[in-house]
Amino acid sequence: MVKAYLRYEPAAAFGVIVSVESNITYDSSGKHLLAPALEKVGVWHVRQGVCTKTLAPSPASRGPSLAVTSIASSTSSLIASGYADGSVRIWDSEKGTCETTLNGHKGAVTALRYNKLGSLLASGSKDNDIILWDVVGETGLYRLRGHRDQVTDLVFLDSGKKLVSSSKDKFLRVWDLETQHCMQIVSGHHSEIWSIDIDPEERFLVSGSADVELRFYTIKRGLVDGQPVSTIKGAENVNNGDSTTQSKWEVLKHFGEIQRQSKDRVSTVAFNKSGNLLACQVAGKTVEIFRMLDEAKAKHKAKRRLNRKKEKKSAKGEVEVMENGDTNHGTGEEGNALFVTAPDVFKLLHTVRASKKICSISFCPITPKNLLATLALSLNNNMLEFYSIESSGTTKTLGIELQGHRSDVRSVTLSSDNSLLMSTSHNAVKIWNPSTGSCLRTIDSGYGLCGLIIPDNKYARVETKGGYSLVGTKDGTLEIIDIGSGTCLEVVEAHGGSVRSIAAVPNENGFVTGSADHDVKFWEYEVKQKSGQGTKCLTVSNVRTMKMNDDVLVVAVSPDAKYIAVALLDCTVKVFFADSLKFFLSLYGHKLPVLCMAISSDGDLIVTGSADKNLKIWGLDFGDCHKSIFAHADSVMAVQFVHNTHYMFSVGKDRLVKYWDADKFELLLTLEGHHADVWCLAISNRGDFIVTGSHDRSIRRWDRTEEPFFIEEEKEKRLEEMFESDLDNAFENRYVPKEEVPEEGAVALAGKKTQETVTATDLIIDAIDVAEVELNRIAEHQEEKTRGKAAEFQPNAIMLGLSPSDYVLRALSNVNTNDLEQTLLALPFPDALKIMSYLKDWTSNPDKVELVCRIATLLLQTHHHQLVTTPAARPMLTVLKDILYAKIKACKDTLGFNLAAMDHLKQLMASRSDALFRDAKSKLLEIRAQHSKRLGARLETREEKRKKKKQKKSSDGHAWT
Repeated sequence: MVKAYLRYEPAAAFGVIVSVESNITYDSSGKHLLAPALEKVGVWHVRQGVCTKTLAPSPASRGPSLAVTSIASSTSSLIASGYADGSVRIWDSEKGTCETTLNGHKGAVTALRYNKLGSLLASGSKDNDIILWDVVGETGLYRLRGHRDQVTDLVFLDSGKKLVSSSKDKFLRVWDLETQHCMQIVSGHHSEIWSIDIDPEERFLVSGSADVELRFYTIKRGLVDGQPVSTIKGAENVNNGDSTTQSKWEVLKHFGEIQRQSKDRVSTVAFNKSGNLLACQVAGKTVEIFRMLDEAKAKHKAKRRLNRKKEKKSAKGEVEVMENGDTNHGTGEEGNALFVTAPDVFKLLHTVRASKKICSISFCPITPKNLLATLALSLNNNMLEFYSIESSGTTKTLGIELQGHRSDVRSVTLSSDNSLLMSTSHNAVKIWNPSTGSCLRTIDSGYGLCGLIIPDNKYARVETKGGYSLVGTKDGTLEIIDIGSGTCLEVVEAHGGSVRSIAAVPNENGFVTGSADHDVKFWEYEVKQKSGQGTKCLTVSNVRTMKMNDDVLVVAVSPDAKYIAVALLDCTVKVFFADSLKFFLSLYGHKLPVLCMAISSDGDLIVTGSADKNLKIWGLDFGDCHKSIFAHADSVMAVQFVHNTHYMFSVGKDRLVKYWDADKFELLLTLEGHHADVWCLAISNRGDFIVTGSHDRSIRRWDRTEEPFFIEEEKEKRLEEMFESDLDNAFENRYVPKEEVPEEGAVALAGKKTQETVTATDLIIDAIDVAEVELNRIAEHQEEKTRGKAAEFQPNAIMLGLSPSDYVLRALSNVNTNDLEQTLLALPFPDALKIMSYLKDWTSNPDKVELVCRIATLLLQTHHHQLVTTPAARPMLTVLKDILYAKIKACKDTLGFNLAAMDHLKQLMASRSDALFRDAKSKLLEIRAQHSKRLGARLETREEKRKKKKQKKSSDGHAWT
């Protein structure tokens, strides 16, 4: 009877406030901030500091490739989010539903921008392309190509008629969307351009790169009476020598530069809604806020600067050099020309300094009273900060940080009733409700590597609501935490090295710790009243210490508290009797240190996971290794049995969670979802859900469903997925037109598998099945014929009047010669055996000898081990050995005869004409010379072998005598 298992599905992911791969942005109302959270988009109510909605893709499409990489909000309730797989999703933020999914890019989406009406969406990608999407019609309009590297930002101009794009290829491109062509390429940057933006009135465009200055451009919006309309008065005098015909297509005109304070590269430049502020965020901890002065103030500033220069010039009599690089040799009236430059218009107002590196910024579209603007910052430590900007300074108004850890989650532990979840990180311990994902307590701590929630039993009655927990830290301390009050009661100096593992002793008021100081310590805990304190609290005391020979990585106690297992840095696991601490077993076999282990509820099995990527299942009675499984593509970080079963879960640095049957040594399920290394794992008592913690700072809950599944079905599904992904990659690269291949040669043919080889394999298998059925029918007919009951035999019409052998040969002959190897590689061994049974018949056809030899050679190479160990194949191989050599020799003789005849004909013709066959003759002589050398070498090796054999026999004979 085939056993059915219950499926686990992703149920919740929490702990991520904002991820680093994407930008943040406000919605059109200014009340909500849209923040990326791995594959989801969180909608945060800014005033309340609460995540009100989560925009998540459907469970079927989740995976590491679906990280959000870009977000844009429109003037309506629609939101666009771009993903790492190149897809773009349009969401309704009010309903929280996905309206449509747009597929077009081959690389991650790096830039998204709506036009003012919200009817057009432009997306840029790592595949260097820009795609324009019709948001209303939910279709792609066209693709713009020209950039030689990743598109980093996009901006609409002139009421959505033009588009400006920036790229890592150091160029800005201006696109005319009506004629769909590039109308201007702007150079001048010395490094990659990372961000661009325009002010709401479309007077200036600013671009930020790794250069020390911000570059500004004036924008020409159109022509009036054939003359270009200037964006700012006074700026037209900068290049008044340009003709109208030259500037007709010049949309962006260089206006000037402003020196930045920071040396880090620019990450984001953004104007606020009113256009009077410009923020420049660098790839560091600072944001520089510039104020854009109005026209009168800018002219006044330029006038003062001009007056100062006049005074200097009159004093020194030197040639005047303008700030924009122009020289003015004139005196008198020409020297009085007023030039407004970028430093005249933009003035540094404030510098915002955040606590950590800033990933993205966004201005609130609604400006509060008495403030210039409100700025939101996303930090790389999973935190959001909000600053109010005034004329006098900047003030931090809010920080959203409690709903997630600042760094990766190193351990997760469930309480005995599964109502609480504790997670540890580098500076805090958090208590969660695993059902809702809400953070209940945050307690400052050291670098927590492991944790344990004290079970609420008769030995440690909990006086405060919530209970107590223990945290082992990197500093070697044990922290006693009161969950109810959310405080750290005591820090116990437990070990001289980091506390790597904590294991509770079942049914007792004790626990065991393992440390890098080579010690395994046994502890007891009790709730008692300390002297001088009115309330009772948990205290721990060391009762025994066991000294080991190396660093202790993991400790585990058997459910009956009989054995304690200790994993050491020397790649072994030592098992001791818990009462006497006498040595019992040593489990060795891992090539790298054991990082995790677990003992089954019945105490029969112990499983160890190692940095060598393997899981080993051992018997705890004799210490024999039942099975070694190559479990993960990277180190196995945690493993745990489901209570009262031999099913187990493992997690690894390959981002995967895997579900196993330890009795059958079978992989049951692979759960994808994490975006980085998975560090830790916890399973509920009933096995109805599991919790995992990761380097991506997320904590994920996976629930057991009522949906049954079978191992064979899952195996087939995994094989199909692998096969399809391989084929998709091959097709994607195979069918890209060659003229689109970039200069770097990034696109190339990947893999040999094609749809043709797959189809050919299927056709051969079908032909083998049909031929087998027909052979059975013929055998039955012959048997009936001997009995005298046979009617006239009716051949199968599908076989086109061919014999079963010829029908299979026809299917193989139809395969393209280049595809034959891949086609035969995909054949299962039983079908390969059936083909080999036909080879003897096919050799009778002289035209097919070469094909038969190729098939025989490929099948022998592919299935050598199985053929050698299969008794049924031996007679077949013996027959083929005798037949094939003779047939090949006959074929070779025929070819040799024909070659000699052709050679003779060539020589005759060459003697009559010196021109035609001279090259062919010399080539033929070279080939023959090479061939004779090879034959000579073979003969020499054979003679040497014979001599060695004779010498061996003679030496054996002398030894015998």
